[in-house]
Order: sequence, then structure tokens, then C-alpha cells
Amino acid sequence: MSSIGSGPGRALIAVYGLFSLAAGARAAVQIATRFGEAPLAYSLSAFAAAVYVLLTVALWRGARRLALAALLVELAGVLIIGTVSLLDPAAFPDETVWSAYGKGYLFIPLVLPFVGLLWLRRKR
Repeated sequence: MSSIGSGPGRALIAVYGLFSLAAGARAAVQIATRFGEAPLAYSLSAFAAAVYVLLTVALWRGARRLALAALLVELAGVLIIGTVSLLDPAAFPDETVWSAYGKGYLFIPLVLPFVGLLWLRRKR
């Protein structure tokens, strides 16, 4: 395991792994059972899950550049989707992981990319 995946980085890997499972399972069930109700929201949740999987693997393997790129995608996603979901709630008839800045997940999706970016900076 690399330096970015060691020490407190292990906790970050664990949180991203947990979010990968939570977002992925939620999106899979929503897509399989109700995709027609909110295709954009459910597709965005699946995309968020894929980003979380990528981050988990990148941090575990010490792929700093990949982790940085994925963290920036995550941050942009949570900020853009969070803002749009508040400004135009009709566009999101059901929540995504990033809706309302991750309100359904205790705002952890909003805080997590900042923690990840700080960790990468610290381990530079």
C-alpha cells in the first residue's frame, strides 16, 4: 500500500469503499425497479458510485494523479448537482447521492472531497 493509502488514508479508503457500496446498491435497485421515474437522478447516483469505486482503488493503489482527478470530479459533481437540485427540484424527482449537497447522506458527500484533497496535499 502506498503512503496515501496508509495511516489515516486507510480510513479514507474505508469511507469511500462504504460509499461505493451504498451508492452502488441504491442506484442498482433504483435503476432496476424504477428507472422510468427519475432516470437522470438514478444515473447520477450510479455515476457517483463509479467515482467512489475509482477513488477507493486509486487511494488503495497510491495512484495520486488518478485520485486527484476523481476527487475533482466528485467535488464538481456534488457542487453542481447539489446546486441544481436546490434551484430546480423538478429536475430531480428523486434524490441522488449528491442532491442537496448530500443531505440524504448527512452531507458527507460534500465534506469528503475536501478531506481527500487535504489528505493528498498533506501526503505530497
